[in-house]
Amino acid sequence: MALRLTTAGESHGPTEVAIVDGMIAGLGLSAVDLDRALARRQVGQGRGARQRIEQDRATILSGVRNGFTTGAPIALVVENVDHASWTEAMSAAPVDPADAGRLEAIAGRAIRRLRPGHADYAGAVKYGHRDIRDVLERASARETVMRVAAGGVAMALLRRAGVDLTSHVVAIGGIAASARWESLDDLRSRAEASAVRCADPTAAAEMVARIDAAGKAGDSLGGVVEVIATGIPVGLGTYAQWDRRLDGRLAQAVMSIPAIKGVEFGLGFKQADLAGSEVHDVFLPGFQRPTNNAGGLEGGVTNGQVLVVRAAMKPISTLRRPLDSVTFPDGEPQPAHFERADVCAVPAAGVVAEAMVAWVLADALLEKIGGDSASEFDAHLAATRSLWPVALPGA
Repeated sequence: MALRLTTAGESHGPTEVAIVDGMIAGLGLSAVDLDRALARRQVGQGRGARQRIEQDRATILSGVRNGFTTGAPIALVVENVDHASWTEAMSAAPVDPADAGRLEAIAGRAIRRLRPGHADYAGAVKYGHRDIRDVLERASARETVMRVAAGGVAMALLRRAGVDLTSHVVAIGGIAASARWESLDDLRSRAEASAVRCADPTAAAEMVARIDAAGKAGDSLGGVVEVIATGIPVGLGTYAQWDRRLDGRLAQAVMSIPAIKGVEFGLGFKQADLAGSEVHDVFLPGFQRPTNNAGGLEGGVTNGQVLVVRAAMKPISTLRRPLDSVTFPDGEPQPAHFERADVCAVPAAGVVAEAMVAWVLADALLEKIGGDSASEFDAHLAATRSLWPVALPGA
């Protein structure tokens, strides 16, 4: 792969960290670009109290000079403002047995009651932890803040290549949107104006009411998000090896987002109920295609049509009205642990999915086009475009 992304950090640790390696030199980039994406991740009906505490801002520590990437690894940091209340409990320093205050802080933050649906039990058994806090801190969706920041870097490259993408919510708690959109800008503006990032005002109002009702009941809700990208060149990915098929790479990246349980492209699972004559996108003269049921991918390769990726998110596992559970490691019956959580994070999940799709597309684009600098990338892209028999969307 051309690009590499590594993230680090705990939910209540001092910072979240990302290292982006492999990005070309000479690409315009500033923290302001990343902060816009981070701000979008924090909004949405049903978010928890932490979103009122944290105002996520990215700091670029390396790999960018005077507003342009240098080709060196890009180090990104986002501060966890909430860490101020967790300094003793989350400190990396060894514990002095005589330090009663530190011991009390650690004990006060310890978790023994398992939360159904979370990584608590599996993670504790896997790594031999006695305190579930050691699982929760890294398994938390707080980690996705760095995926969004890194996605901002990827989007800078995609914009240079004429690729545009956005995300929106298509369902929450069983309420489905049915809005049509005229352009990506139209979809983007309507979604961003909504408290649930839904472009259908009628459905959005019902979603808000459903989220509020779930919150009052101490429950949580999931939903479905959709990422749409235009201007993607033909030929990203390959059918030649299973692990390089772009649909598989995209699905893995999106599925890796906490609470995502299903990923589909184009018509997705609906294709299983239809005949082939109703599914496959026919060709007309001039390589025109009146439908896009495949969602922009055929045989693991982009085909020049609009990319359509949907992801299903389960309801958040931490409930204000705790589910039945047990303590760890003794297995005694107790209600599940509750720690500050969202009622619904579907709007934010769309922003994270958008970032992950951008990351995979940027990686595949560099893999296809190549180049170490922006000028070399531009020349390679122009040469590649000249080989196709039709003008590419967004070119």
